[in-house]
Amino acid sequence: MAISTADFKNGMCIEYNGKLWTIVEFQHVKPGKGGAFVRTKLRDVRTGRIVDNTFNAGTKFDSVRMETRKMQYLYNDGADFHFMDNNTYEQEAIGEDIVGDVAKWLKENDEVSLQYAGEELIGIEPMMFVELEVSQTEPGFKGDTVQGSTKPATLETGAVVQVPMYVEIGDVLQIDTRDGRFVKRV
Repeated sequence: MAISTADFKNGMCIEYNGKLWTIVEFQHVKPGKGGAFVRTKLRDVRTGRIVDNTFNAGTKFDSVRMETRKMQYLYNDGADFHFMDNNTYEQEAIGEDIVGDVAKWLKENDEVSLQYAGEELIGIEPMMFVELEVSQTEPGFKGDTVQGSTKPATLETGAVVQVPMYVEIGDVLQIDTRDGRFVKRV
């Protein structure tokens, strides 16, 4: 579907120079002299890189339909991560290269959001908060109660996060996946 700069909205996905871009922000500019133009910040869907671009008003682009599908993470067989659509029970295997850093927040049976641009998978988003068990950490010592002091802890998925001194092996923690921050002990 063709759209022009007049149809721009933040978050919209367009095809430009053979790549898929999401519009981060845009501004219509009408100078005193000359034609109107649109200043944009575009994010490359594949790399995440943000670039500034200026287009003449009325420039046409192909719009790409963005879709988010909720799926359940099943397992990792070493090469692929397997997900299942809870409505159709269809399974999808996704390579480790696409899953990337999200893997450290995936626990079997957790729900994730798969983001598609047209039919192409462009990203995986875990739940905002996950509950994971501590598999390894240094023991806290009696009297080690300095306010705000932390220590590293390895979680069951292999992720390493900073936790308060009172956290021990076997504790289940709530973690914010946006920044890898300890929220609370469950």
